[in-house]
Amino acid sequence: MVREVFESVAGKYDIMNDVMSLGIHRVWKRIFVGMLGARPNMKLLDLAGGTGDITFGWLRSGGGPAILSDINSAMLSVGRDRAIKAGLIGQIEVCVVDAEAIPLPDCSVDRVTIAFGLRNCTDKDAVLREARRVLKPGGRFFCLEFSRVEIAALSPVYDTWSFKVLPKMGQLIAKDADSYQYLAESIRMFPDQETLAQMMRDAGLERVQYRNLSGGIAAIHSGWRL
Repeated sequence: MVREVFESVAGKYDIMNDVMSLGIHRVWKRIFVGMLGARPNMKLLDLAGGTGDITFGWLRSGGGPAILSDINSAMLSVGRDRAIKAGLIGQIEVCVVDAEAIPLPDCSVDRVTIAFGLRNCTDKDAVLREARRVLKPGGRFFCLEFSRVEIAALSPVYDTWSFKVLPKMGQLIAKDADSYQYLAESIRMFPDQETLAQMMRDAGLERVQYRNLSGGIAAIHSGWRL
């Protein structure tokens, strides 16, 4: 079902992200990339990387080779085209990857990222365990995801935006209201900040922390493999 949703919206995904977040997702992603500590000798695995925003940000920040991965080939096709236009394709390996079963050896990458993708994974615990497995000792996992709003006054406005406005915009812009209804519902079903932090600890990640963005509408979680 997730594959079908993202195949349906792939061509309009970047436009809809701007509409859904009023452009704020670009600020969130800049903050996220800035926290990665990119270095030329480091290798990135970008899970559920879709159209490539995080991978491109990593490379432009001075990071080393990157694997842009996603379970959906339609999304990766858009990402590959964007990489070619940006002159970055030579530094990127593009792979169809199920984040619950990563086809990489243990201790093989320095950073694992997943931005707005973990909520679409069926077995989130498996994703976290796999992320830790492929990290080198001293490597770090980062997750950017919609989270639980922590400012009470924002909640009713956010609910109206998510469940009333977004599906209508999805129909107008991407000709697909149902996929955007699913996206809104998947956000509400995702674990809150503390629950996700504990899931990361249970997967073996250490020094887990998180940072709220825009009052908790989104959050960045991180953890180390030590």
